[in-house]
Amino acid sequence: MGNFKDLGINKGLLKSIEELGFESPTPVQEQAIPILLKDKTDLIALAQTGTGKTAAFGLPSIQQIDPKIKNVQTIILCPTRELCIQISKDLLTYSKYLDYVKIVAVYGGTSIENQIKSIKKGVQIVVGTPGRTKDLIKRRVLKLDIVNRVVLDEADEMLSMGFKEDLNYILDTTSENRQTMLFSATMSREVRSISKKFMKDSKEITVEKLNSGAKNVEHHVYNVNSRDKYDTLKRIADFNPSIYGIVFCRTRRETQDIANKFMNDGYNADAIHGELSQSQRDEVMSRFRDKSLQILIATDVAARGLDVDSLTHVINYSLPDDPEVYTHRSGRTGRAGKNGISIAISNSREGRKLKSIENKSQINFIRKDVPSGKEICSKQLFKLIEKIEKVKVDEKQIEPFLPDIYSKLEWLSREDLIKHFVSAEFNKFLDYYNKSKDIKSESKKADKSFGERLRRRTDFSNLSINIGRKNGVTPIELISLVNRVVKSNEMEIGAIDIRESYTIFEIDNQVEKDLMKKISKVDFDGVDLIIKESKEKAERKFQRDKNNKSSFNKGKKRRGDFDKGFKGNSGRKNKKGRYNN
Repeated sequence: MGNFKDLGINKGLLKSIEELGFESPTPVQEQAIPILLKDKTDLIALAQTGTGKTAAFGLPSIQQIDPKIKNVQTIILCPTRELCIQISKDLLTYSKYLDYVKIVAVYGGTSIENQIKSIKKGVQIVVGTPGRTKDLIKRRVLKLDIVNRVVLDEADEMLSMGFKEDLNYILDTTSENRQTMLFSATMSREVRSISKKFMKDSKEITVEKLNSGAKNVEHHVYNVNSRDKYDTLKRIADFNPSIYGIVFCRTRRETQDIANKFMNDGYNADAIHGELSQSQRDEVMSRFRDKSLQILIATDVAARGLDVDSLTHVINYSLPDDPEVYTHRSGRTGRAGKNGISIAISNSREGRKLKSIENKSQINFIRKDVPSGKEICSKQLFKLIEKIEKVKVDEKQIEPFLPDIYSKLEWLSREDLIKHFVSAEFNKFLDYYNKSKDIKSESKKADKSFGERLRRRTDFSNLSINIGRKNGVTPIELISLVNRVVKSNEMEIGAIDIRESYTIFEIDNQVEKDLMKKISKVDFDGVDLIIKESKEKAERKFQRDKNNKSSFNKGKKRRGDFDKGFKGNSGRKNKKGRYNN
């Protein structure tokens, strides 16, 4: 691996990045920077957050600015306000020794008038969210007719968040001679579509996830019953009194609910999600960065752009469906040579998710038992003693009060004084865990009888919905769709099998009727949604019964009924023994 000078970076930029401690370029920087500096070829870079992609597109963009031109020459689009602010801060840091470079961040949730004033003063690089950028173009404040570089950062996120129309509008207003750079974690159908429409003769590079802290991160998993997840989270926090971390949840609703319960229970925590105003988000982020807030409860999108090097823990209250998202989350701890812990709070139904994460991320989860009340109290007590031991004593400040204190407490022996002090600080804690039952971890291997496993599986309903791969359905989109229809924090979704024109999935049978009733009111890209019981439910039931020797004969009869019932409507079985539509 070479250095930034070998890549063609100029002296002004070299000086600033050397001060930042940049020594050798990351793989995405090493591949992208020479391409972007030498010619105007369009570039598609498949790279995760954390690979150094901001410098990969930022350094060439700054270096190629024409100082004589005061109009916008480069526009960088990204999905969230936090990421927009972070990118603009990074670019300002890179260009600190280049006085002629002017950079402005434009995003919603704050005064558009101030952003308009900044643009009118003259700016060469604009970093913006699609919505605010489109608004400024329509107001004829932001003129992109001479823009020669467009960067789409985290393109997959922008498209999944519904910015496709905005991106089309913005790209249509820029010069056809521009250089387009697309950075994305995945090459989804939507990303491929937009690249074909707006890019020509593009080069494509793929960069593996770079996580310099991976070797310093331990991956723990607590397998517990779903109803014990919140109490498990509390025990993890109590067992780690110096915790400074992020708790990731699946939805905005879950994020706020968990944060409310957590704060009501006395924890130093707060939430960050898309429904908060910009000022609220800024205030929460500020408190978390300066460590006056100990635990941040967040959605993945809201946490983008939050760059903190000293996190001790990342906790997955809800496991992501995409293993790459887990890798991204866990990469936020164990940075700058420090050790970190990434925790998954899981249940027995998520075994396949954990295995997929282990395989694709090349990690090994360490199975952990939920800390007992006794273990937690011991940890908290010694943390308190350590705090008292290390407290700085200001003799001058307390000296006038000491005679009265000594007089008041002289009847207590040294041992009794310690007992009283500890009890005053600790009784509430001891009482709580004395009354709370310890949480038993679910075994990694199913050591229960077949009958018990069968009863657990019957908690799920097996349904089919009339959208599939041709409609662009992904597991994340399906889960998001179900969450919008059925607002239940305790609901669980099991296996998801996406076919060409339909999708089969498992869901808690308690919400089955509610989902089927409400789904007809939802439109999915022009498709009227229909949910019905999947015919594979009968087949799966047969397979379960077949494994149960005591009911095998019944199973044969049921299979005969199953074949007879579906043969006329379903056609031939495929190689896996399933029926094709």
